[in-house]
Amino acid sequence: MKWVVVGFYFLSILHIHFRGRVRLPFRRQLFDHSSFMAPINIFMHKFSRVPSTPYIPVSAFPELAKLQENWLVIRAEAEHLLALKKIKAAEQNDDAGFNSFFKNGWKRFYLKWYDASHPSAERLCPQTYALLQSIPTVKAAMFAELPPGGKLNPHRDPFAGSMRYHLGLATPNDDRCFIEVDGERYSWRDGQGVIFDETYIHWAINGSDSDRIILFCDIERPMRFKWMGSINRWFGRTVMTAAASPNELGDQVGLVSKLFRISFYMGQYRRRLKAWNKTVYNLTRIALVVALGALIYWI
Repeated sequence: MKWVVVGFYFLSILHIHFRGRVRLPFRRQLFDHSSFMAPINIFMHKFSRVPSTPYIPVSAFPELAKLQENWLVIRAEAEHLLALKKIKAAEQNDDAGFNSFFKNGWKRFYLKWYDASHPSAERLCPQTYALLQSIPTVKAAMFAELPPGGKLNPHRDPFAGSMRYHLGLATPNDDRCFIEVDGERYSWRDGQGVIFDETYIHWAINGSDSDRIILFCDIERPMRFKWMGSINRWFGRTVMTAAASPNELGDQVGLVSKLFRISFYMGQYRRRLKAWNKTVYNLTRIALVVALGALIYWI
């Protein structure tokens, strides 16, 4: 039975790896966080009601029209936060989902994160907060800033239970500032929205001279069957809520983010080992994988 489980897990990783035209190097994919979620994501993909394409028409999610109609109101609150310097990187290394983005200039302010509590969002952005709360399919939302020269390296998000929505607020309106999803580029424009499947390889860069501010939302993936939708929502409530990260003191910090804070400091020793001797570092990683496989075999 255990080999059936191991076999299914490996097939799930292959499904993620070969999905789309653009891929990570296979060794990186094996260790990527999306591989740990692969057995769940294969079901999310197979039972999805939306097509398996990098971009999805915004019209497929009519509930989002409310956001686009109020984009000027949302932009005003985002620019107020920007002036207050509230759109920023995590200060305590307690953002498990987006920590790697901060080193290249990306910043965020959480407006909603599954069932987590962010009193700062309700206090500082009351109109945007109310709009988002009125749309149940919006599971997570934030203001996201990408300054001139900022870049997000190629990656795929770990959880396939949502679709990504970007609404341009204060953008360069310049083709040098773009996101590329599975090899297809999109340049942000003020007041315009785009939806894409974040489980395809994607990356972004701001090659312009102006800042880029967008409303960044995770929208519940429509499923073919109600029972799959229920599983998706349950997973969001239990697992994704645990990855909550605060904007400031008083906001909820999920268990995953608390543990990540600890692992971040432990990771400093890992990075020192890699800097000291990359061969020893890679051999250590392989040895750990072999040890894990042996443990699975003997269980």
